[in-house]
Amino acid sequence: MEELDRRFGIPGVARICEGNGGLPRIHITGSRAEGEMYLHGAQVTSWKPAGNDEVLFLSTKSRWQEGQAIRGGIPICFPWFRAKADDPKAPAHGFVRTKSWQLESIVEEEPGVLVSMAIESDEQTRRWWPADFRLAHRVVFGPELTLELVCTNTGKTGLRFEEALHTYNRVADVARVRLKGLDSVHFLDNTDSNAAKVQHGDVKIASATDNAFLDAQNDVDLIDPEFHRHIRLEKNNSLTTVVWNPWREGAARLSDLDDGEWTQYLCVEASNILDASVSLAPGEEHKMTAVLSSAKL
Repeated sequence: MEELDRRFGIPGVARICEGNGGLPRIHITGSRAEGEMYLHGAQVTSWKPAGNDEVLFLSTKSRWQEGQAIRGGIPICFPWFRAKADDPKAPAHGFVRTKSWQLESIVEEEPGVLVSMAIESDEQTRRWWPADFRLAHRVVFGPELTLELVCTNTGKTGLRFEEALHTYNRVADVARVRLKGLDSVHFLDNTDSNAAKVQHGDVKIASATDNAFLDAQNDVDLIDPEFHRHIRLEKNNSLTTVVWNPWREGAARLSDLDDGEWTQYLCVEASNILDASVSLAPGEEHKMTAVLSSAKL
């Protein structure tokens, strides 16, 4: 970590230091925002725009160790979403969120502090997925949080993948919030055997929710009356939006979530899953972008 900090740290702006579980993290203290990002999973775990409260939820029972996913922040789901269709023993949501990534650069720019990390296929990834790939994650910590996920097919054959930026938005009470921007959008309800349904009006959470909104490229606004703020998700090259909260019963099955913490977040995810999965020919790349902003109501 000292070597990484010597190479990449920016005094007074970004430093690489020991995080939870001894894992290396980047601590951002720029003038436009504070934040944290771990090399483990290239996962953003904190973002506080200047003058604002924490936007992301992080479980107090997260597991901070190699091979385990961090519960909260913004995990990266890749190259499949949920369970792997042809291998139930494969890790849920893919393997990149539980591996250590390579830190490539930290740069202070006009929009904020840009952190770039990458991961490439190796013997371990080919055990689960035979493709050759390079995946880069570029995050700008500023008044907005901008996330770019860029996959390049580095092999000699085509590949197909799903992806999601599994954003845990911190809320005061999930039963009191609402989502605007998905009215009249078709979705698949994963709590009801992926039944096809249509959203009517704002999305409100009153039970376990796991919806994949299809052909949903528009902005989504998370309105939180108790925190007196709204969080906006803008996205590009993302054809699906996932909305998830396990509710009481589902949360009871999650050992890395403390009692009652399920009320404190709603996941709203830029994604390309199911029929919107991405195909790349050799040498091609695909970039999905998500931009989060927070404003007072």
